[in-house]
Amino acid sequence: MATSDYYKTLGVSRGASKDEIQKAYRQLAKKHHPDLNPDDKTAKKKFQEIQQAYDVLSDDKKRQMYDQFGPEFENYRQAPPGGGGGQMPPGWEGMDFSQFGGPGGGGGGASAADIEDLLRQFTGGGFHGSAGESFGPAPRRRGRKSNQPGADVAHQIEIPFARSIEGGEELLRLRRPSGEVETVTIRFPAGIENGKTIRYRGQGSPAPGSGPPGDLLVTIRVAPHPFFSRDGMNLHVRVPVTIGEAALGSKVDVPTPHGTITLTVPAGTSSGKRIRAKGYGVRIKDGTRGDLYAEILIAIPKTIDETSAELIRKFESRQKETPREELKW
Repeated sequence: MATSDYYKTLGVSRGASKDEIQKAYRQLAKKHHPDLNPDDKTAKKKFQEIQQAYDVLSDDKKRQMYDQFGPEFENYRQAPPGGGGGQMPPGWEGMDFSQFGGPGGGGGGASAADIEDLLRQFTGGGFHGSAGESFGPAPRRRGRKSNQPGADVAHQIEIPFARSIEGGEELLRLRRPSGEVETVTIRFPAGIENGKTIRYRGQGSPAPGSGPPGDLLVTIRVAPHPFFSRDGMNLHVRVPVTIGEAALGSKVDVPTPHGTITLTVPAGTSSGKRIRAKGYGVRIKDGTRGDLYAEILIAIPKTIDETSAELIRKFESRQKETPREELKW
């Protein structure tokens, strides 16, 4: 799903830093997340465009290629000049590769495999199609033997945050070199982390000779959650409470991946206090369990009637503690 300008999609300048790009992405991803906009039919498309822009601009190598060739840079197949079977990026046609030399660096000309390696450095080792579909192989260095394995196919899929914690499966459409579209079920374990790559043996491109097919390499991208975040095996969630619940103490229900739990908020709790729920974080197959940390946020009503305001003023007048007493430069 190519877009005309990834920088405009994220609302940042072309010279934006990585931190600026990440901050803009998080704000937009939360705003347009499909789960938070069930009545907006365009939310999913907007979210995918935001995700694709971030995937490119947050990667130094992809960003450099995008700045040079535009959003179509991912569609260029890796192939040596004159070798057939693909396209060269604009401006590369007619480039002299002889300087990369043959044996001993004597200017004998670069082999097809040498040029493939060179181009791979510029294009990141492969190209990807739009979200949910793969358009081509990540080439291996070809040999002359008929039993060489086929090329690997590299792809990325995005999964919801909750599903990454609980585990599950996604359907992936693969377009084979023959033009046939095949649907593959991608299964991933509970607790899989963002950026992890799963290898599926024999699911890549067929070999040109009698060799085995290549592999399918699927990189998992985890979408952000509007309330939860992850730090290793631990989960963090911000829990709003009322003034009364924080001042007088209370019990509040908090959703977790493993069911709703009840946390005790001690009397006199201030915003920012963290309450630990042991074992309610990320859980993986070997039995390892992380913890859940609930950060308390005191929610102040947007409007307060005069009677309530008067009660608050009386309450304040009876307090001897000054909350900023120890605040110093």
